[in-house]
Amino acid sequence: MIVGAVIDLAVGLLCIIMGLLLWRKQKVSLLHDYHYKNVREEDIPAYTRQIGIGLTVIGAGVFLSGILNLFCPDYWWIPLAAGFVVGAFILYRAQKKYNGSVLG
Repeated sequence: MIVGAVIDLAVGLLCIIMGLLLWRKQKVSLLHDYHYKNVREEDIPAYTRQIGIGLTVIGAGVFLSGILNLFCPDYWWIPLAAGFVVGAFILYRAQKKYNGSVLG
């Protein structure tokens, strides 16, 4: 239980950091090139903002599930599921809008 919570906390923090780098610093190079190969140059700031927000939401859900796993282990899955669903929707919408398709 503690090992799982520590892993959740570490993975969540890593996703939050990467999401913030994409969102705030526009580090599009953190992504594979096929994720943004059809994104126009002028849309890069908006694209990295949306992708960064989605990844940060997923990371926050994973991080919160790690905290709940330590204190209230019956409900750890709620922030994990909520963060994943909301974050995946944001990522899907950004990929579809700016890249033209989800898979490349």
